Amino acid sequence: MDLRALRASLISAAIGLSGCSTVAVPASTPGGANSTGGAMTNASATPADGPVYGPELQGFDYPWPLQSYEFVSQGEHLHMAYMDVKAAAPNGRAVVLLHGKNFVAATWQATIAVLSKEGYRVIAPDQIGFGKSSKPAHYQYTFQQLAGNTHALLASLGIDRVTVVGHSTGGMLGVRYALMYADRVDALALVDPIGLEDWNAKGVPWQSVDALYQKELLTTADGIREYERTTYYAGTWQPAYEQWVQMLVGQYRGAGREIVSWNAALLSDMIYSQPVIYELGDLRMPTLLVIGDKDTTALGKDVAPPAVRATLGHYPILGKEAAKRIPNVRLVEFPDLGHSPQIQAPERFHEALLKWLRETPVKP
Repeated sequence: MDLRALRASLISAAIGLSGCSTVAVPASTPGGANSTGGAMTNASATPADGPVYGPELQGFDYPWPLQSYEFVSQGEHLHMAYMDVKAAAPNGRAVVLLHGKNFVAATWQATIAVLSKEGYRVIAPDQIGFGKSSKPAHYQYTFQQLAGNTHALLASLGIDRVTVVGHSTGGMLGVRYALMYADRVDALALVDPIGLEDWNAKGVPWQSVDALYQKELLTTADGIREYERTTYYAGTWQPAYEQWVQMLVGQYRGAGREIVSWNAALLSDMIYSQPVIYELGDLRMPTLLVIGDKDTTALGKDVAPPAVRATLGHYPILGKEAAKRIPNVRLVEFPDLGHSPQIQAPERFHEALLKWLRETPVKP
């Protein structure tokens, strides 16, 4: 069977699972994606374990109506799900919100409400490979590609200028977008962005996509919850956080867990291999850098030697060092918060964000 025929059969199988023609189950993905055999079946959860969502988060509701941007990229017919929330009293400005790797557009719910009330038109997309957007079986993920996809989406909506707000991996994407489309970006806000250190240069071992894929298949609610408790929320936990645990792990309980895991592995490889830290000095727009000092996020920390691990993810240091590189920056630190200040302490975060937005002049 040739590649096109193989992909057609995979897509046909996925349609029966999800009802969406852009989803494929990579049972024969190059690189050993079908090497787990019975382990995949044994690891599958039952509905009693928690909600089961489709590979494009079928069954999980978003807070505002979703729209779909259809386009062709790398020979694939793809769709990018997004929310377009218009203000009742528009101020003439638009904001695009870029989510992190363990997040989706819906996790910006509180921020969307605040910005919309303030008069901003808010665009919150699920990037390709995430949430309710396509998860292709074959895609070369780069931050340039994701930035280009996002730019095309905004152009299709007639949005010429935008303020970019990126969290976590979305911060890396926000930097890349701001560098590629500098004349279209009024301002840039980075919320606990990862990539403030070069993990490869620091000695974090490379992991193949195959190895990353095998790790993704082992995703559990308990593992996600403990990681988020210690890293995202500085050792604290609130019942409201659980919805985001279940949002994420619900995709791994469903029949599309292989394609979800495969895309997550490809995205992790992108994050590791495409640092943006060296280009922060090229940013020319007003920039807000928000840092939760108790954040300890570092890709590959779990496989790094102990001596290397001890040097990683020190956000009080990383934030200050990054701020020195960025020409027109305001650094806001929250000493008691972790990786997700917009979720852990939304009132404090939004106060800082809105203050900066109000004080930041934009080009006519």
